[in-house]
Amino acid sequence: MKKLVLLLAGSFLLMVRPASAQQDAQYSQYMFNGIYINPAYAGYKEVLNLHSFYRSQWTGIQGAPKSMSLAVDAIANNGNVGLALQVASDKLGAQNNLSVYGNYAYRIRMNDEGTSRLALGLGVGMVNLAIDGSLLNPNDPELTQPVGTQSTIVPDARAGVYFSNDKFYAGLSADNLIAQYVNIDKYAFIPQPKPHYYLTAGALFPLNDEFQIKPSFLLKDDRGGPTSLDLNAFLMIKDIIWIGGSYRTGIKLYDKRYLQKDLTPRNSVVAAVQIFPSDKIRIGYGYDFSVGPLQGYSGGTHEISIAFSFLKSNIRMATPRVF
Repeated sequence: MKKLVLLLAGSFLLMVRPASAQQDAQYSQYMFNGIYINPAYAGYKEVLNLHSFYRSQWTGIQGAPKSMSLAVDAIANNGNVGLALQVASDKLGAQNNLSVYGNYAYRIRMNDEGTSRLALGLGVGMVNLAIDGSLLNPNDPELTQPVGTQSTIVPDARAGVYFSNDKFYAGLSADNLIAQYVNIDKYAFIPQPKPHYYLTAGALFPLNDEFQIKPSFLLKDDRGGPTSLDLNAFLMIKDIIWIGGSYRTGIKLYDKRYLQKDLTPRNSVVAAVQIFPSDKIRIGYGYDFSVGPLQGYSGGTHEISIAFSFLKSNIRMATPRVF
């Protein structure tokens, strides 16, 4: 079974061109730094903030996905503008994507204190799409595969809107807005990027002086595969630790009769913890385990996140707003 995902990935990549589909990298701790799914999140924490993810999915299976991401964001113009730089790498079997985005968010004050804002975000950048034919081995002589490495760089853009106050947040975003129109037909085995749409919302409910609970959800859709729904819940204890988890499943949001009829939801459960050793540092760990077809075939999924905030005394950094 160690070659299971590599074989599946190889077959998928060989067959995916007619469907022109590609999935974005998936993270389970996105709710603690939304820049990865929405450019309008830039500047939300109102400090210079450095954040990184590393995710190893389906450990123990050769060719399983591995993703890394690094982002830095800050505010400008008295907090009315958010700026962010984001670099991400995503590898699945023979496929390897590398992206760089610069993000801009115009943050509109919704009250005099500035604790309630509506942000309009835009990200522009480049994506390097590559596939290494030497790593494909579908064990089927009738399937052709690329010789050597195919690689191309395409421009791209992403956009979003994000509302937040001290107790609630909601965001809507989309990516691959330009890359979807770039003709890459000469690269026969590189999947054509397609837009992904994200809808998320969450709230913070204080239970007492020491405990707060934060439920949230994320709806993700690319119009080419099953719609994905994340249901999340976290408990904050004494402003120093978040403990909680998520349940991820596929749902039927609208008619997709073009999909394979016998697809089963790729259900998974996530257990996660976020620790604040100081006001400046946040360390997170998440463990995903499948409750679907891959159950029992892998060592689960491990995800680590580390963030460092360069705090200033004249900048508001309210801990309860750690969304």
